Amino acid sequence: MLAALALAAAACGGSDTRTPSGSPVTGGTFTHALGADPGVLDPATGVLTATNLVLSVAYESLVTVDANGAIAPWLAEKWEVRPDAVTFTLRKDVTCSDGSELTPADVAANVNHITDPATKSPVNGVLVPAGMKATADDAAGTVTFTTPKPFSFILESARSIFIVCGKGVKDRASIARATSGTGPYTLTEAVPGDHYTFAVRREHAWGPGGATAKDLPDKVVLKVVPNEQTAANMLVAGTINGAVFYGADRVRMEQTPGVTATKLPNGQAQFFYHQGDDRPTKDPALRKALTQAVNLKELGGIVTGNTGGPATGMVTEPRPCKGDSVAGHVPAFDLAAATAALDAAGWKPGADGVRTKDGKRLKLRYLYVTTRGAGVQAGAEYLAAAWKKAGVEIELKGVLDTKLAESLNATQDWDVVYLPIGVNLPSQLIGFLSGPAAPKGGNFAHLSNTAYTDLVTEAMRTPGPDGCARWLQAESALFDNADLVPVADMTVLQAAKGATYDMSMGLLNPSTFRLTQGG
Repeated sequence: MLAALALAAAACGGSDTRTPSGSPVTGGTFTHALGADPGVLDPATGVLTATNLVLSVAYESLVTVDANGAIAPWLAEKWEVRPDAVTFTLRKDVTCSDGSELTPADVAANVNHITDPATKSPVNGVLVPAGMKATADDAAGTVTFTTPKPFSFILESARSIFIVCGKGVKDRASIARATSGTGPYTLTEAVPGDHYTFAVRREHAWGPGGATAKDLPDKVVLKVVPNEQTAANMLVAGTINGAVFYGADRVRMEQTPGVTATKLPNGQAQFFYHQGDDRPTKDPALRKALTQAVNLKELGGIVTGNTGGPATGMVTEPRPCKGDSVAGHVPAFDLAAATAALDAAGWKPGADGVRTKDGKRLKLRYLYVTTRGAGVQAGAEYLAAAWKKAGVEIELKGVLDTKLAESLNATQDWDVVYLPIGVNLPSQLIGFLSGPAAPKGGNFAHLSNTAYTDLVTEAMRTPGPDGCARWLQAESALFDNADLVPVADMTVLQAAKGATYDMSMGLLNPSTFRLTQGG
């Protein structure tokens, strides 16, 4: 689950490095690259980047965020918030792709389906708060979400819930390769591994900020293009209109005439220490010494290809709590101080330079995904070299992303793991950073930070922004204890040619699709 979230984290905002040319064109087909096949298209199972990118063309949420990151109306026109409940009043002009009216009962059914233990939805407890229930009042046009205890982001969490309506509510199997949503497009053809074609709904008139489907392209094609270099070639040739780039082709896109390149936030690069009872990294003194032995600025430049920035926290923009939870809570690079701390912790250099304590060598297994680009591999090698200078033996353990969850949770065969995370609410991290340890729970690193859990408990009682000081302090408590080490804030590059469009939270905003002449 966490690996999937780590892939799904771009957000709105950013800066254009080139401006589009040409005037808008009516009709036509907008084509966007899709990095992988999305698989099943039921929003209740959507955890992968590719899946949610497809879903965002056909489905909408109750609320969205505006340019300043504030919650704004979408399918809901207004709301009332209490510490453990939020009541939404729906717009009255919204219809589903099958022509039926969107009802509060439809919305309630979405939440209750996800939180029903029998469905085993992977977004339950992450995108949708654990234990949340929904009740509808169709006569009043309202739906109410409640949680067992006060939940500070009960309103904000609604922006991550795609609303299934119409026939899809009663027959979830029908949307495995189809869509049943309120969005401006509906899926008309699904060819797994190749492409997904959508047709416009001209009657759509309830987009964010009053957007309508009047000037949208007739069709949208999401073309499966797993190779970024191939996607770059297709964009330059004009056979696709948009793509998102993580790796080396970013520079090429920024320098290509006619291509609009926009840098977007994309989660946080960081590594975690395993704190199981049998692990040397259970000792905070060792974790802090290991952290101090690494030049994190250099490491951040390597893993991001110098496309990121200094780490500022654990939540991606647009995040509800502004501020830097990292500064002053991570020790500065100092190899001499690190080696002195290792000595003080009882780890003494052996004849071959590797430190030992109580007859055990200081050997750590470093887990990372090999398919995340050359920077991740280079970063692993950089870390191994840095820790070798401090007297640590490192075994690099690279795995495919399909094997990460098994290594992370089931076999537990790692001591340090490089794991970018992309979430937009701090509450979405709680299950990974506290509670039952893997394999019984989502706490894969076996963290047990009392300061973090106390601060989170207090923050959860306070609605929205009023609890932000505690949320930021909770993150800082993790860094103070060297439970994990923030390396860099990452970015991706959104590139377009012959078209303009926006992305938010790693999702497409179909209401902004426009084809252009001379692009």
